[in-house]
Amino acid sequence: MKVKDDKTVLHALSYQAPKIRLLRSLTIDGGSAMQVLDFAGIPEPMFDMPIFCANFFTIPSLSIIVLDLNPLYDTRTQQYYKEKYYLKLLPLGQKYAELLPWGDKITSESLSFFSPIVIWTKFATSQTKHDVLFSAFRDYFKAWLELVDQALPETNSLQILRNKEAQHRYLTWRAEKDPGHPLLKKLVGEDLARDLVRNFLFEGVDSLGTKAFLDYFPEYRREDGSVNQKRSVIGKSYETRPWNSKGEFIGEMS
Repeated sequence: MKVKDDKTVLHALSYQAPKIRLLRSLTIDGGSAMQVLDFAGIPEPMFDMPIFCANFFTIPSLSIIVLDLNPLYDTRTQQYYKEKYYLKLLPLGQKYAELLPWGDKITSESLSFFSPIVIWTKFATSQTKHDVLFSAFRDYFKAWLELVDQALPETNSLQILRNKEAQHRYLTWRAEKDPGHPLLKKLVGEDLARDLVRNFLFEGVDSLGTKAFLDYFPEYRREDGSVNQKRSVIGKSYETRPWNSKGEFIGEMS
């Protein structure tokens, strides 16, 4: 994909597969100055499986990482869903939480879309840390693929609709709050950046449902009816991991 600075290369790939509505990756290759991976696996709505999420941003001095099996339903309140998908994965999450410690402050507004095994970390860029991260990526992706293999399709039409709306709510949040949008805008311009976000990275936001961001998240409505763009509107910040080793949420619900 053509980029304004003629030094950076964007590669976008997407696939479909049985049970998987969208498997896609976007890489931004800025040479030694910057490397970005945005990788996701999104199931068909007849399955309530988590969404695979890997967001890696690296510059020479710093790497910022999110790696997770994003829950379709909030694991802080949906105990059945947490036990169904994450109970057996807690040792895996604990292993990498120790190797890739919590990355300092993060606001609670995103926590409903994170699981108890989320890896949110920042570290000084090094080959050793990147080797650990690659191992974590492989193990998390393997765990997700095993969930895909084991998944049985939902037959209740109301539950399928509920899954579809939950996925649309997730995509709507991600498309609005995507922290990579400013970088894409800088590289390819506003129009193409918006198209990439809505029709590639979070494809389905304009087709799986008709609700807008403020329909799902009215607390972000400003007096003029626009969306408040600040990222810390709701809830407190967490400097340490708000889940314990048993996967229990130990923070405050916002």
